[in-house]
Order: sequence, then C-alpha cells, then structure tokens
Amino acid sequence: MRATVLHKPGDIRFEERADPKILTPTDAVIRLSATCVCGSDLWPYRGVQAVTEPTPMGHEYCGIVEEVGSAVTSVKPGQFVIGSFFASDNTCPHCKAGYQTSCQHREQVGGAQAPRLRVPLADGTLVATPEVPPADLVPSLLAASDVFGTGWFAADAANVKPGMTVAVVGDGAVGLLAVLSAKQMGAERIIAMSRHASRQKLALEYGATDIVTERGDEGVARIKDLTRGVGADAVLECVGTQESMLQAIGATRPGGFVSYVGVPHGVTLEGQSLFFSHVHLHGGPAPVRRFLPKLIELVWSRKVDPGKVFDLTLPLEQVAEGYRAMDERRAIKALLRP
Repeated sequence: MRATVLHKPGDIRFEERADPKILTPTDAVIRLSATCVCGSDLWPYRGVQAVTEPTPMGHEYCGIVEEVGSAVTSVKPGQFVIGSFFASDNTCPHCKAGYQTSCQHREQVGGAQAPRLRVPLADGTLVATPEVPPADLVPSLLAASDVFGTGWFAADAANVKPGMTVAVVGDGAVGLLAVLSAKQMGAERIIAMSRHASRQKLALEYGATDIVTERGDEGVARIKDLTRGVGADAVLECVGTQESMLQAIGATRPGGFVSYVGVPHGVTLEGQSLFFSHVHLHGGPAPVRRFLPKLIELVWSRKVDPGKVFDLTLPLEQVAEGYRAMDERRAIKALLRP
C-alpha cells in the first residue's frame, strides 16, 4: 500500500510501505474510512520536533475492522471502530483511573495516514459504533479519535461546571472543540481567543459568547476586563507554547483551574509566580479512550457536530497539500479520504 511518510521538515511523501499485519494475538487491522492531519503533526513538519529518519505519519483514525488477532474479543470484522492515538489495555491501574494514555502497556499508534492500520491492544483501544455509520457522520466520528477527545479532556481537566466563565486559548481544532465541550458541560460564558474570522465564526457556532483577539499580557488584561477584574473560572490551554501557557495562568482567577492539552514546546514555569497564582493545573496527553463512549453517543445522536472543524477534504494521496494548507493556516484541519 501507499502511505504518508515524513522524510525531513517540509518533505511529506506518499509512498509504498508494507501492508499492516496481525503481529500479536491482541492486534486488529482496520481499513480506514477517513484520517486527517493533526496540529501536532506540524511540529515535526516545521522542524520544531526532530525528525531523524523517515517516519510514518498520522494517529487519528476510524474505519472497518478487517482482521483481529486470536485473543481479541470486543470487536470483530465488519464493525466500524474508533480508537485513540495511544493503544491501551484498559485494565491496568492507570487505565482504571481513567488515564489510558499512561497505560502501563501503552503503545503509540502511528502511520494512520494510510489506507489500512494495525492497532495494538485492540480490546482496550477500539470502540465500535452501534452499526456502520452513514457517510455524513464519519468526519465527526473521526474527530472523536483525537481532537474532540482532547477538547473534551481540556474542559474536564479544568473542572468546567454549569454556570462557569471559561476562556479557551487557541483556535485550532482542539481549541474550537474545547469551546464545544465547555458548552456541553454547561459553561455560561465562553471566551474564545482567536484572530481569524473563520475560526471565530465556528467558535461562536460551538457556543462561544465572547471573542478576544489580543494575546499575551494584552490578552490577559482583556479577559480581566471582561470579568470585572476577577479572571476566568477555568482556562483551557490548547496550544503548547510559552506565551499560551502564561496567558492561560494569568487569565485565571485565584482558585480557578487551568488545563493544558497542547503538546508543550519550550514551556517553562517559574515557581514563585506559579506559587502565588493560586491556580489548579492539570493536563497532559488526553485519555481519549475514557471519553470515547460518551463522544460517540453525542455524535451518533447528532447532538454535536465536531466534524465542522474539517474545512478541507482531500484524497489521501494529496496529503502533502493538507500539511501545507494547515501550516499556512489556510485550513483549520484537513480530512483525508483513502
């Protein structure tokens, strides 16, 4: 089969690779119905994250089970399934506590920008839909594989409750779906931080009540102004830079909650200022598997439409254009059809 490989920064190729096979009794092989480019894929694409050898790309996926190992019991060939970017057994102490991305036996799932994919630990990783979905639901189900699950974790980790004032730092797919998630959890006021008209429009559709275009200290001051000097009850940091993290902490009221789900690059926190900020910090790689049943239910019942974050759809063989469009901010998120 042909699949996506990053050779060096900016060098995405769609080239021949071996077909995935069952390697252990706990594996499954799925035929992808859709995959996509993630914002985190742009870190190595831009050279911010080192690329030392040709690397198969992609970690968001949904599709039809083709084959399962002899030990797999929870999914079977013909079912439509969704999984997380980390495979987990869903039985270890960390999984039982709801942190499947810290599973004691976790394996990273990579190479999903391809027609077919091997998924390890299939019983603990894959969740089947009630039946094969109609085509129009596939983008939203794909979003549940990562960006919707990560946005949901951002709201969950920031302890979003009904009536709260919430701010979201970041207007990529995760930030936009953090807005949607905060709305679903009952936030009364949702401040989306964005400078891009198309993203502002979608944030408002998803439940944002205010748009803030300022960044850094000016962004903090604007949120303080909007909240009568108090700060937000919860701030969801969905970028992963030094500026975004400091902005999130600075915009949170004493006793409030900051979640951080953007993969951090160059982020350092100074102990003294953090000590006196009096904020709760919680984040990390989203345990998407914990939320998948709930997210599938929301999508299946058409209560939410996270698939709107895909504003560019391309054939899989045009994956390089998907990377370029997202890198140049011509697209929020590129969906790829095998």
